[in-house]
Amino acid sequence: MPAKPAPIKKPPKKEPAPKKEPAPEPAPEALPVEAAPVEAAPVEAAPVEAAPVEAAPAEGGEAAPATEGASVAAPAVGEAAPPAEEPKPPTPPPEEPTSVPLELAVEDVSDTSVTITWRPPETIGNSGLDGYTVEICKEGTEDWKAANEDLTISCRYVIKNQTTGDRLKIRVVAMNPAGRSPPASHPEPVLVKEVGERPHIRLPRFLRQRYVASVGDKVNLTIPFSGKPKPLVTWTKDGQPLDTKKVNVRSTERDSILFIRTAERDDSGHYEMSVKVESFEDKATLILQIVELPGPPASVKVLDTWGFNVALEWTAPKDKGNTEITGYTIQKADKKTGDWFTVLEHYHRMNATISDLIMGNTYSFRVFSENKCGISEDATMAKETASILKTAIDYKPPEFKSHDFNEAPKFTTPPSDRATTVGYSTRLLASVRGYPKPKIEWIRNQMVIGEDPKYRQMFTEGICSLEIRKPGNWDGGVYTCRAKNPLGEAIATCKLEVKQPAVPESEK
Repeated sequence: MPAKPAPIKKPPKKEPAPKKEPAPEPAPEALPVEAAPVEAAPVEAAPVEAAPVEAAPAEGGEAAPATEGASVAAPAVGEAAPPAEEPKPPTPPPEEPTSVPLELAVEDVSDTSVTITWRPPETIGNSGLDGYTVEICKEGTEDWKAANEDLTISCRYVIKNQTTGDRLKIRVVAMNPAGRSPPASHPEPVLVKEVGERPHIRLPRFLRQRYVASVGDKVNLTIPFSGKPKPLVTWTKDGQPLDTKKVNVRSTERDSILFIRTAERDDSGHYEMSVKVESFEDKATLILQIVELPGPPASVKVLDTWGFNVALEWTAPKDKGNTEITGYTIQKADKKTGDWFTVLEHYHRMNATISDLIMGNTYSFRVFSENKCGISEDATMAKETASILKTAIDYKPPEFKSHDFNEAPKFTTPPSDRATTVGYSTRLLASVRGYPKPKIEWIRNQMVIGEDPKYRQMFTEGICSLEIRKPGNWDGGVYTCRAKNPLGEAIATCKLEVKQPAVPESEK
């Protein structure tokens, strides 16, 4: 029991103290007070017997009466009451748990785990939310266990390490300082088993046709697929299991990779991929073709030689490089020099006629094969050679008649009429031909212009021009171009109009 505070000292007064009256019985709401009387502290030189003691305030704001037997003096009528103690703050209402979490649902199920989601409760409380506890229980029992050791803040949780085939009852409880909320339970037990999905192979577009690679290349093909639970992936080549020493296969839950470090021609064939889930199966076939350079033609023959022409024929190569032959390249070499020159390239037939050979030379011929990998490293040369023999020719040179280039001047393009503005230079053009080269004269209004610096005369490559620099009003008129040489002369005329510049109305 806490000790009662000492009585408050009060200054002595001249009026006599009133008679003591017994204190009333304490109210039920009052704070408990020890039954023993409390002696007031002695005060020296105080005429009053004891200082009055104020009772502690009870709940509801009322003062508790003093204990019986206590030496307390009642205040006189009209005397001021002693100061009261400060009231205690009201006790806050007790904290309540949150409301139930909302919309508990199963997001995904695998053979060893269950993924659930939910929404926060509507009512959380003043002190906030500490987290959630996920509890599970096997169907047929009431042995609930917490799936998470620590509270989770997220509204999504993965229940791991479960046994395939078990049926689990699941519930989620929200926690705050007041304790557990009502649980949110899943309406039905959840079977721990991966949701089945039929297998399906998504073969890339470039693998739907024949896939071609060269000898020595790396082959790395990724083929995606889908299916639940994890499908069983198997590969075969031409109906037989793969040789793991040459071909490597790596499969994940989403795709399978076929990898060949160094491709060889023996790796060509039909590869079949099978994806199986329980009794369902999906298959895909891809054709892998490993190619290389072809061999040379089997034989080359010179069939005939006539004039400056040679007829050749050859046969297809024995080794085509595991692909089709796309053409041939034919070369010739003169016996004198021994240098090889390409005559035909990307030629598709197996016979050809070689023309435009030089008389008196002897030629050798060879042929290369070609496929999509390139031209064969070796060529097959014809055993026979072709000699272009010299024949006696009675050559009669044609009679040469000298051509007379002399010609009188003639305007092929006469000058055109033009119009210009005062102060703006202009040019008159004409074309004339003749041999010997004619002499050009320009005449304005029947007066030869001559060497007037206002005019610039040029005659180059049959083009004669007259440039009139900044013409004035008097420079208009009829201009004549006259071309003369010893064989005659030619005249062409045109008109030049010189206009005044336009004057704005405001200036007028």
